[in-house]
Amino acid sequence: MKLIMAVIKPFKLDDVRAVLSDLGVEGMTVSEVKGFGRQKGHAEIYRGAEYTVHFLPKVKLEIAAKDDMVETIVEAIKTTAETGKIGDGKIFVYDISSAIRIRTGETDNEAL
Repeated sequence: MKLIMAVIKPFKLDDVRAVLSDLGVEGMTVSEVKGFGRQKGHAEIYRGAEYTVHFLPKVKLEIAAKDDMVETIVEAIKTTAETGKIGDGKIFVYDISSAIRIRTGETDNEAL
């Protein structure tokens, strides 16, 4: 089992969710987050004063997946969330040592 964490631009969320749904992904956790990478924020003008926004709004997706689905899910996120511009985001894949469905007590792959 793996945990796929993707940080993407907020306006791409609905497209990514639709594609993952079509692939059979049954659940994900979505969080609104702020951060920066190489983009390093940007300058904005508000009421005539310029200020720098250091942390940009992003959306973080967390998806627990069976090993055989990881490559398909990662590729789907990558192609759907890509705009070709700086700040498209990142995808990280982590190992999951155990998973338990609280309601039924099912473990590992059955819990996903």
